[in-house]
Amino acid sequence: MSVLVGPRAVHDQSGGRALLRPWLPRKVAPYVFVLPFVAMFVAFSVYPMLFTLRLSFTDWRGSGAARWVGWDNYTYLLGNEMFWGSLGNSAMLWLMIVPIQVVVGLLVAVLLNSAKIRMRSFYRIAFLVPFVTPLVAVAQIWVVVFDQNYGAVNGLLNLFGLPDVGWLTTTQFAKPTLALLFLWKTTGFIVIILLSGLQSIDASVYEAASIDGASRARQLRSITVPLVRRTLMFSVVLQTLAVFQMFAEPFVVTDGGPYNSTTTAGLHLYEHITRGDLGTGAANSFLLVIVVMGLSLVFVRLLRTED
Repeated sequence: MSVLVGPRAVHDQSGGRALLRPWLPRKVAPYVFVLPFVAMFVAFSVYPMLFTLRLSFTDWRGSGAARWVGWDNYTYLLGNEMFWGSLGNSAMLWLMIVPIQVVVGLLVAVLLNSAKIRMRSFYRIAFLVPFVTPLVAVAQIWVVVFDQNYGAVNGLLNLFGLPDVGWLTTTQFAKPTLALLFLWKTTGFIVIILLSGLQSIDASVYEAASIDGASRARQLRSITVPLVRRTLMFSVVLQTLAVFQMFAEPFVVTDGGPYNSTTTAGLHLYEHITRGDLGTGAANSFLLVIVVMGLSLVFVRLLRTED
């Protein structure tokens, strides 16, 4: 017995009962299955990127025809003090955030990976809670807590007879306060990433090192760090992208002030959009992509490890 499906009939080995053969050939079926993703990726990633690239060579205010200006937007930005100032602010924030975050994240991950610590699951969840908390809500709390006149931090300083500090209103403290917000918000996520890397290390490696008399510090330096170097590299690259794209934190907490000291590269890009200068904003975004890509390649080069 046979059942016709398409141009041919298919017989099973038991003799008599037919199995339906799919309409699609095996070589074509995988491409059909991934077609929805490819279509969405092209529509929402590739096309907007190409459109933005073309837009960066034009003068367009959001309506009417775009006027071709060539490299004018790029030359304007490369000679603009605010553009370089925003990159400098982002670089300073990177120095205040990423090295501390990687070191503290690794030490906390090592402690959470220890078999001797109790309530490990609770601590893992506790470290992840700030990361999943809405950013705008956290930023508003930061504004209230670090307010110069009514903030809880200055209130605590007054209890010890210390004067009020303009945490968000002085160039000296605005960046560190913003960096502290970013550290509190995202360090837990880095801890979880590094913890996943630590759990891939065979425990017998540490047992052999302990038998040889290696201390905890020596094990951390000679075993843990080399074996999680790829995870460290991923964390550094990920946080470099996040810091140079930082927008909501300075927008809500300081609005780029005081005196543009917290105007990050991401916030400066937003200012072009609010002015309706979409061509310059597109050029700014591509220059930012080049900077971040260059930094990421440098970190990959420095932290890469041989198999």
